[in-house]
Amino acid sequence: MADRGQLSLPLIEAALGVLVILAIAGGFALGVPHPNGSERQLDVYASDVATVLAAEAAAGNATVTVLGDGEAERRAFRAHLDAVLPANYMYRATTPWGTIGYPRPPGVAVGRATVPSVVGPITVEVWDA
Repeated sequence: MADRGQLSLPLIEAALGVLVILAIAGGFALGVPHPNGSERQLDVYASDVATVLAAEAAAGNATVTVLGDGEAERRAFRAHLDAVLPANYMYRATTPWGTIGYPRPPGVAVGRATVPSVVGPITVEVWDA
């Protein structure tokens, strides 16, 4: 019977371990590619916010429907929109009761959505801060 050479098991394990470590290091070095659809994502966020506002207006939520000149109502409305959107996004919402939000800086990608509600159209613009 001829002697056959065999690789030792620890050598195979070490080689696989090196490959796994290199794959992980390569993943960190190359990073995750930035999605090309970032404007589409902004449109989705705007649509989500507008849909939530329209649904709450239909349900008679006072936070949404009472946007008078009072600062307390405006703060409650801003807090409500801040809770709906991720932390690093800014917005401008135009409702039949008025406009609230932040002034949009020039040159940024903006997602827009308009949805009908029982009292009129609600338009939301969303951008990355």
